[in-house]
Amino acid sequence: MRKIILGKHLAAVALVWTMVMMPLAAIGQTRISMPKNKYKVQDDVKAGRDAARQVEQQMPILNDAEATRYLAQVGERLVRTIPPEFRQPSFDYTFKIVNARDINAFALPGGPMFVNRGMIEAAAREGEMAGVMAHEIAHVALRHGTAGATKAQNPTAQLPAIGGAILGAILGGTLGGIAQTAGQIGSGAIITSYSREYETQADILGAQIMANAGYDPRDLANMFRTIERESGGGSRGPVWLSSHPNPGNRYENINREAQLLRVNNPVGNTAQFERIQSKLKRMPRAQSMAEIGQNAPTNPNGQGSQSPIANGRYSTRVAVPSTRTKAISSSSAIQMNIPNNWQEFPNDSELWIAPAGAYGDQGITHGALVGTTRPQSNNLAQASQQYVESLLQSNDYLSQRSNAARTTVSGRTAYAAVLSGRSPVTNRTEVTTVYTTQLRNGDLFYVITVAPENESSSYNSAFRNMIGSIRLND
Repeated sequence: MRKIILGKHLAAVALVWTMVMMPLAAIGQTRISMPKNKYKVQDDVKAGRDAARQVEQQMPILNDAEATRYLAQVGERLVRTIPPEFRQPSFDYTFKIVNARDINAFALPGGPMFVNRGMIEAAAREGEMAGVMAHEIAHVALRHGTAGATKAQNPTAQLPAIGGAILGAILGGTLGGIAQTAGQIGSGAIITSYSREYETQADILGAQIMANAGYDPRDLANMFRTIERESGGGSRGPVWLSSHPNPGNRYENINREAQLLRVNNPVGNTAQFERIQSKLKRMPRAQSMAEIGQNAPTNPNGQGSQSPIANGRYSTRVAVPSTRTKAISSSSAIQMNIPNNWQEFPNDSELWIAPAGAYGDQGITHGALVGTTRPQSNNLAQASQQYVESLLQSNDYLSQRSNAARTTVSGRTAYAAVLSGRSPVTNRTEVTTVYTTQLRNGDLFYVITVAPENESSSYNSAFRNMIGSIRLND
C-alpha cells in the first residue's frame, strides 16, 4: 500500500515539476487548428516555388550576402520553433530581401519568404522584424494559401493557377507584370487577400512562434502599429495591409496572447540587427513597389523584369568599343558621348550603357552606369566615399583598391575611386571606376565604368573620352 501511495505522490510531484520546468511560452496559449485543405502538401511546395521564381525575375532582390545571411539566421531561428503539429518536412523556408522601401513582407506556400528592405529599416528592434517574419511563417505553416483556395469552393481553382493568384494577391497588384500575370489566370479572383480569420490565426501562431524563439510577442503588436501609422488610414499606405487586413483589435489581441506567453529575457535588439539596419539605410534610395511596377518593362509574355537589362544574355565575346561615338542624355541637364555600338537602358534615375553580350539579370560586365542620388552629406568627399561604400556593400565581391583621387567632370571638382574583384558573371577580375561630382541641387552625380581587367586596354580610351565629353547643364 505504501509503495502505491508513494508512487502516486511521486507521480504528482513529477507532474508539478514538469509544469514548472515547461517553457513559459507553452502555458495557457490559445489553441490553433489547421484549416481544411483539399490540396496535398506537395501542391503548396510547387505553387510557392513557381511563384517565387516569378518574384525573383520581376522584383529587385538585394544582392548583399551579409544582410541576406543575417535575415536567414533570424528566419531559421523562428522556423525551428514552429509547433510540431504544423511542421512539414517538405517545406523549404528561404529568406531574401527585396530592395524596395515599402514596409512589406510576404511568404509563399511551401516556405519562400521575401522581406522588403523598408521593413527592416522601419523596425525599431530585431524583435519587431522577427515578429513580422513569424506572422508570415505562420501563414505558411497553416497552409493558408491553398486553404483559401479550398475554402472558396471555386471549380476553376486548379493548382497550376494558385501560385499566380496568391502572388498577385500578396503583392496587392502594385507590380505591373505580376499583377497582369495574375489577372490572366482564371482563378485569380479566388484570393484577394488573406481572410480576417486567417489573419487572426497567423497573429496568434506567429506570437507563439516568437515566444518559443525567445522574442517578446508584443514586438509584433508594436510593428503592426508602425505599419498602420504609415498607412495613414488611406489607400496609399503600406501594401502589406492590402493583403493582411486587420481582423479587428489586432494590437490588443496580440498583447493579450503575449500575457499567456511570458518569455524571460526576450531578445529585443542585437548588435547584428543594428549593423545590418545601418548598412541598409546607407545604401542608395530604394524604389517603392509602385515605382518598380511603373518602371518594369513588359516582355512578350506580359511579365515585367526587375531592370531594363535583365532580359539580356551574357557572351564570352563582347565587341570592343567603337571609335565612333554618339551623343546621348540621361536627362535634359546631363549629356555625354558613348561608343556607337553601345546600347542605352534608362531606368528611373539611372541610365545603363553596355554593348551586346555584356548585360543581363546580374548587371553589366562591360560598359557604364550613369545616375544621381541624394547624399547624406553636403561634403563632396564624404558623400563620394559613402556612395562607394554602399556599392561595396551591395556588390560584396568588390573591394576598394585605393583612396579616391581628385579629378574633374564637366569642369567641376570630382572624385574617382577604383574598385576591383572577381566578377561572379565572367569569373574574371573586374575593374570598376566610380566618378562622382555634385549637381547644383545637392544631388550626387555618378558614372560607374566596368570592364574585365584583361580587356582594360580596349576600354580605357573609350571611358576617358566618355568622361571628358560629359556636360552638366543644371
